[in-house]
Amino acid sequence: MKIQDNAYVSIEYTLSLDSDEVIDRSDPSKPFSFIFGASQVIVGLQKELEGMEQGQSATFTVEPEEGYGQPIQELFREIPREQFPGDMDIEPNMVFEASGPHGPVRLRVESVNDEVVVADMNHPLAGERLHFDVEVVEVREARDEELEALKENGGCAPESCACCATTCD
Repeated sequence: MKIQDNAYVSIEYTLSLDSDEVIDRSDPSKPFSFIFGASQVIVGLQKELEGMEQGQSATFTVEPEEGYGQPIQELFREIPREQFPGDMDIEPNMVFEASGPHGPVRLRVESVNDEVVVADMNHPLAGERLHFDVEVVEVREARDEELEALKENGGCAPESCACCATTCD
């Protein structure tokens, strides 16, 4: 079976950046699984996987526009320094998790001075080219219960969706 909409897909993968830094990889004992076409993976990964079959491997690059996008200037926010504990030593590139109206929000400190902390709330991989090395471990028709789980969880099957475990948008 070829990878197509509503197929259950399992892949082993390694994800790296232009710097060759490996930033993520699947656990060899538990491949990454998802329902193809259900918005559980980035567009560029989906495009590259479509039509592949079990046992096939590929190496490809996903540009930011089909990954996590380019950084959005409106997601850089100035937060008064007084909203952080006074004794906290805040430095650029520190990462914090804050509570937002829709749940936890990850922010990275872009810059800091005595009055303000400039926080970058973009996805951590915004602006990055993503290099994938992928092997398709399994492709089959999704079972009714797997498709039903997508509906019940707003399009995300928690046991198989990386977006639920990280900060996908």
